[in-house]
Amino acid sequence: MTNATTPPGPRDVVAGDPSRRTIAGYAAGSVGTGGFGTLPGLVLLVYLTDALAVPAAVAGLIVTGAKVWDVLVDPFIGYGSDRDLARTGSRRRFMTIGALALPVLFALTFAVPASAGTTAAALWVLVAFLLCATAFSLFQVPYIALPAEMGLSYDGRTRLLAWRVAALAFAILLFGAGGPILRGDGESLSGYLLMGVVAGAVIGAGMLVAARTAPRTATVSGTAVEAQPATARGAWLAAVRDAAGALRRSRPFRTLLATFFLQAVATGLMLAGAAYVARYILRDEAAVSLLFAALIAPALACMPLWTRLARRDGKERAFVVATVLFAVAALGMVPLAWAPGAWVYVPTALAGVAYAGMQALPLAMLPDVIDRDARDNGAGRGGTFSGVWTAGETTGMALGPAVLSVVLALTGYVSSRAGETVAQPAAAVDGVALSFSLLPAVLVLVSLVPLLRYGLRQGDIDDTAPELPRDHPAERRPD
Repeated sequence: MTNATTPPGPRDVVAGDPSRRTIAGYAAGSVGTGGFGTLPGLVLLVYLTDALAVPAAVAGLIVTGAKVWDVLVDPFIGYGSDRDLARTGSRRRFMTIGALALPVLFALTFAVPASAGTTAAALWVLVAFLLCATAFSLFQVPYIALPAEMGLSYDGRTRLLAWRVAALAFAILLFGAGGPILRGDGESLSGYLLMGVVAGAVIGAGMLVAARTAPRTATVSGTAVEAQPATARGAWLAAVRDAAGALRRSRPFRTLLATFFLQAVATGLMLAGAAYVARYILRDEAAVSLLFAALIAPALACMPLWTRLARRDGKERAFVVATVLFAVAALGMVPLAWAPGAWVYVPTALAGVAYAGMQALPLAMLPDVIDRDARDNGAGRGGTFSGVWTAGETTGMALGPAVLSVVLALTGYVSSRAGETVAQPAAAVDGVALSFSLLPAVLVLVSLVPLLRYGLRQGDIDDTAPELPRDHPAERRPD
């Protein structure tokens, strides 16, 4: 099998290292992915329970249901992206469609009319967010596949993804702190709508910039992606078959995905719980922004440290260190249940240091997994891998709020409408605190079990790389 794709032009990649233009353009996509990953997880559940009076259990089903849709659609989008690459030589078209559609659908998610009843409001949010998640997947799935197709080395991918995650950390801070500011105190539906319109526009802009970094390659030929199923059903079955095949044949992919999935549940749980911690434990709505600042500022500052540690000891070992550090930080927040106070910002900052590594390192490892599979089984399946990865990540992030909603329901949490003030039972407040500390720590520690079986090392990537022809762009130097 031969792969006729070519990475970006000679000034974009030199000896396997990405140019500043490539790094900046690709990192811009994290403004979009960070915004969509952060803001719904932070405010959607509380929007449903505290602004639309949707019961906590139902609200959890809505948030989870829209994301479970990703499990079905993401592998299909990955399959379609691989075939679009084979036909057109680029993944750019899917990314652009998603970037243009998402701002409108994101705003609609937070545009429930004040006159809508509880059932109508719940259905409105479910449909709008489901469509919004689909638009996001159209961008995210091919976006994740790009680093494996840019002609980068093992360390070049780490550099590209480290800067992407630095931009992701900035986006999380921007949306995590700025979103609640735009929303106000949460007592008005118009505040949520303003937040949805502004945030959606910023998310879409970042995605459009990143779409331009998708290489305009020659058409892929001689790979497994050329045959086109005749029907939609056939395409769907082929997508499922390819996704199952990727999981079956690649142990590094299975273990990395399992680790990242469990950690996504943990971070999704903490993200959804932040607004409740601020409101019912710290008794300060502005504390949401402070919690995000405490989490993200250290992440931005420490990103180069994780890059250096990965170069010295390997990505997988650095990932283990980051995981353990995050679990320690989360356990340090357990006393929040009975001794709330500003001290919580200290372990939150420690979690921020670890969070930088927990995001950058697995995303830098995924292209290695795709590259290794391409050498063993043929190229052109990057979209399949990224589709399964995105499905796992988004499902994990959705299960975090779902777990919180179950805890709230079991502990007697009282839902309300915008402008209403209700007293929460002590059990519900304790449940919020433990969902922000103990439960994420347990999930992250369990994620170490599959991570320790990852097994892919730098020598499996760079040392087995085929020799590039002299005129390959990755071998050229700028004039």
